[in-house]
Amino acid sequence: MTTSIDRIAAAFARTAGSGRAAALIPYIAAGDPSPAATVPLMHALVEAGADVLELGVPFSDPMADGPVIQRAADRAIAQGVGLARVLELVAEFRRRDADTPVVLMGYANPIERMGQAEFVRRAREAGVDGVLVVDYPPEEVVEFAALLDEAGIAPIFLLAPTTTEARIEAVGKVARGYVYYVSLKGVTGAGSLDTDDVARRVALIRKHVRIPVGVGFGIRDAESAARVARAADAVVIGSKLIETMEQAVAQAPEGRRTEAAVAAAGGWLRTVRQALDQVKRENAPA
Repeated sequence: MTTSIDRIAAAFARTAGSGRAAALIPYIAAGDPSPAATVPLMHALVEAGADVLELGVPFSDPMADGPVIQRAADRAIAQGVGLARVLELVAEFRRRDADTPVVLMGYANPIERMGQAEFVRRAREAGVDGVLVVDYPPEEVVEFAALLDEAGIAPIFLLAPTTTEARIEAVGKVARGYVYYVSLKGVTGAGSLDTDDVARRVALIRKHVRIPVGVGFGIRDAESAARVARAADAVVIGSKLIETMEQAVAQAPEGRRTEAAVAAAGGWLRTVRQALDQVKRENAPA
């Protein structure tokens, strides 16, 4: 039986087989700019070149999200979007797309409220491929990671510039799908990106992690995405994508806002995809 973890592996294999430098992973918040826009937006991002989709689960008290993603989550929550609705949106996306991996990114509280076992069951039924829970450290979620693994869903973990080598090794033992290296000390969308430091850290991570390494939290445009792609296996980009949609919605007449957000997001992501396609694959996964 093909599992969701297999779907993630296949996406990275396609990237490597095509000679492209890195997979492209856009992040959006489910329910933003509206619940009705989410699934069309997901399809538009795939059409624009996304290899994996990261779908944020709206939460009222985020610890890693910067102001842009916080605004997106607030808009979604105001429209009644919670974890159960997010899973419904994934299931709706799966009716047309059986191949593109979908990774949920969020926080522990909604999962604890639903119950870990119930969440894993419903996530598998919906077609979720990976789960990244910001405030679930790997040492404290052995049972949850085992539930995900049994269901064929990848437990994905964050690594930071301050992560010790011993902790990287520990994460490498339980992570599946890919690991997400946070390139900045701070929240999403903050600071400036030091791509030389990113390259050094990714090389260190690869000594202990045998799955692809994605990099995010500081990629603002096609140029910075291309620079990161020379070192990483995946480029994760969210804040700038959401800002692009915000601007399109603000300028669109009422009744055309969903269409404007979808068109703007797809058009902008396409420029990133084109930039990545110009980068030769210099670093294969360990």
